[in-house]
Amino acid sequence: MSIDTDTPIAPPLVELPIRTAPRGFYEGFSREVTVPSKIIVSLLIMWAIFFPVSANETLSAANSSIIATFSGWYVYLVAFLMMSCFVLAVIPQSGGLRIGAPGDTPEFSRFSWFAMLFGAGIGIGMLTYSTGEPLAHFSNNPEIIRGAVEARSAEAVRSAYVYTFLHWGFAAWGTYALVGLAIGYVAYRRNLPLTIRSALAPLFGRIMTGPAGHLVDIVAVVATILGVAVTMGLGVEQFVAGLARLGLGDWLLNADGASSGMAVIVALLVLVGASTLSALSGVGRGIKWLSNLNLALSFLLLALFAIVGSGLMALEILGIGLVDYLRAIVPSSLTVFEDTGTAMSAALVQWQRDWSVFYWAWWIAFSPFVGMFIARISRGRTIREYVFGVILVPSLMCFVWMALAGGTAIDLELSGAAGGSILETGISDQLYATLAAMLDPGLMALVSGLVVILLMTYLVTSADSAILIVNTINGAGDTEGEHRHHIVFWGVALAFVVGSMLILGGIDAIRITMIIGALPFSLVVALMAVAILKAVAFDLVRKRHGVPTTAEACAEAENVK
Repeated sequence: MSIDTDTPIAPPLVELPIRTAPRGFYEGFSREVTVPSKIIVSLLIMWAIFFPVSANETLSAANSSIIATFSGWYVYLVAFLMMSCFVLAVIPQSGGLRIGAPGDTPEFSRFSWFAMLFGAGIGIGMLTYSTGEPLAHFSNNPEIIRGAVEARSAEAVRSAYVYTFLHWGFAAWGTYALVGLAIGYVAYRRNLPLTIRSALAPLFGRIMTGPAGHLVDIVAVVATILGVAVTMGLGVEQFVAGLARLGLGDWLLNADGASSGMAVIVALLVLVGASTLSALSGVGRGIKWLSNLNLALSFLLLALFAIVGSGLMALEILGIGLVDYLRAIVPSSLTVFEDTGTAMSAALVQWQRDWSVFYWAWWIAFSPFVGMFIARISRGRTIREYVFGVILVPSLMCFVWMALAGGTAIDLELSGAAGGSILETGISDQLYATLAAMLDPGLMALVSGLVVILLMTYLVTSADSAILIVNTINGAGDTEGEHRHHIVFWGVALAFVVGSMLILGGIDAIRITMIIGALPFSLVVALMAVAILKAVAFDLVRKRHGVPTTAEACAEAENVK
């Protein structure tokens, strides 16, 4: 195959060398990425442990400024990410392009693919918020603030689910899908390293081999650790609450109902230890089988809510909620509330910052980990199959979860059967409180044990996936190497980040730190969206002019020359 030298476009960049250490402790790793990443995370841990008051005050002040200043940026950025994904999938020419060479086939079955998407992407948060979020919006949401409906009334259910679906639907999965597509497309079509910087190569070319690329990967590693820390923190709190519900001792909880320091330490030793062992086994073994187990247990729990819980109400919520969500997704995704000096406008602004902006920052901080992981397991799929699979299926699964678990909790409160016991408990305990209100004590203990096991598998899956992804970024895209000592380091570091923040400042401290860490990576994500749009558009032009678009085709063309 020869290339017409008169064509208006050159072949794509198919080499992005990243210097790695040839020997020693960092053999196969980029020292320029690994060492600074470890230093930054270690300093954050030491700051939180040795200077807790200073850390808390500084982080809180920075968080307030960031949220106030960048609310609009987060809202419009996430809307742009969703739009970019759907445009690429819907256009026939771009949707048919394969993430890989033309003959590549998917490594995993669709069931295992969906299971790993769901487990790594959102499983822990979904368990915590499946009751917590609908109940929170049942008590307060923009429609209630405006006075359109009464809080905790039957009329408030509909608006509660519009915002619940807004936060757990296309926005989250569109963010993940965009990042994963930007990485996987260039990694598998152009043989670039499976790392964050490669996604920016369509914009900046070989510049990404040097300091600029190192900085991008460092920001991604730190954002990943902080984003996963929020999810792990939520999971540990709910894990401990479940153990307390099972009657394993008063030492698990403090007087205010929060997890005790000793409980957090014990939980992290068990969970992160198991995660590290699973990470050492690789994606094809430990993570794959844990993800399949997650999905099976999730369906079992969903079946219980459907049969014993408020299944008919959940179906109504799901049907009406989906219609309302699809009608509201465009205006809701583009609305930024402004404080006009009235109490109502101030309340709307505060609600959006506490919920939507927090979520958008969380998804962005979580996206290097989830995006890299999705890219790792999605080789061989077309852009259309990838986008619809990554966005639609997990979103629908989240909606079903929220409708069944949250709908049952709301129904129990509306009917008076719960007597306020669900609304009055903390978010980490609300799922267990719902089970206690709907089941007899013996069955409640059995099902709560199932939830604890499911939560544990989700925690292990998320943590070990994050450890492997951080190692892949530090290893210049190497997904096969053992690097056992580095896996252990990141497992320990993640445990210390979660433990120190939970013990010293609670889950709010982790949230604040994550929002701060998400800001620099949000710029990287915006550039990734532009880069993948350019990469696909240019490849379509190359196809029209007979110019190679994959690394294999470029190599064949060079051989013909």
